[in-house]
Amino acid sequence: MGSFWWYITLKGPDGSEEALMSAADLAGSCGSEIQELPEGVRIRYYFLSSNDLGYWQMRLLEALGDGVDVEVEDSGKLENQQWYRVCEEGFTPVEAGRGFIITAPWHAQSCGSDRIPLIIKPGSAFGTGYHESTRIALGLLEDAREMLGPGFTLLDVGTGSGILAIGAIKLGAGTVYARDLDGTVLPELRENLELNHLEGAVQFEEGDLLKGFQHRVDLITANILKDPLISMLPHVHGVLSPRGLCVFSGLLLSEREEFLSALEANRLRPEKESSQGDWWGVLASNKA
Repeated sequence: MGSFWWYITLKGPDGSEEALMSAADLAGSCGSEIQELPEGVRIRYYFLSSNDLGYWQMRLLEALGDGVDVEVEDSGKLENQQWYRVCEEGFTPVEAGRGFIITAPWHAQSCGSDRIPLIIKPGSAFGTGYHESTRIALGLLEDAREMLGPGFTLLDVGTGSGILAIGAIKLGAGTVYARDLDGTVLPELRENLELNHLEGAVQFEEGDLLKGFQHRVDLITANILKDPLISMLPHVHGVLSPRGLCVFSGLLLSEREEFLSALEANRLRPEKESSQGDWWGVLASNKA
């Protein structure tokens, strides 16, 4: 191995995360770091110095093809000892809702805020807090807590990094369940719980949305995509307590009318809406 790495940084639109991450393997990247932005996503690819930078740029563009509209932000050489320092500097603290601040662990001691810290280590699981849909969900979570009071029970569907489950606990939730179709998120969830001194505070299940879930809860949170959200709605009443609420996020503003119609068709009532940029979310109750 040489004494340095090549890096190439691309910026893509919202929804391009999967294509950008797949390109890392296809192009022969030896590592990558993805960052959710207020608008879009940034990914930095690292390559061995065994070939020149032009070679890797060509490989990367071939891997991406014509299906993703990307912008090359920068590229260059990175000395080995600078790897972690440069990566870490890209994840600065960001405020969410009225009272949260999301921070990577290496900024936790220096963010200097009186907000509630959510310490999340950036990884492959969704939910670092840099995306609008996550911040929308956290704001609606605060609204739900005001309506439910402390001690509410929660199910976080598609938990990813666990950021919503962690936020709920810090707002006073009692029993908290988390589900994800991808069981590989569990190590990252556990690490984030440890970073927030909440070891063992979340009961994790690998599962598909609400299928097979055997408990009743006061609040469901789900920051996923429109289609799985809509497919989940007919099963919500079997999980929610009589006073139950749902936080739905991960939706585009252009999908608002369709989703509100789906809520009505499933006897769910919107209580509060929130939007940031092109993204939209809603707090709904099961009161028909």
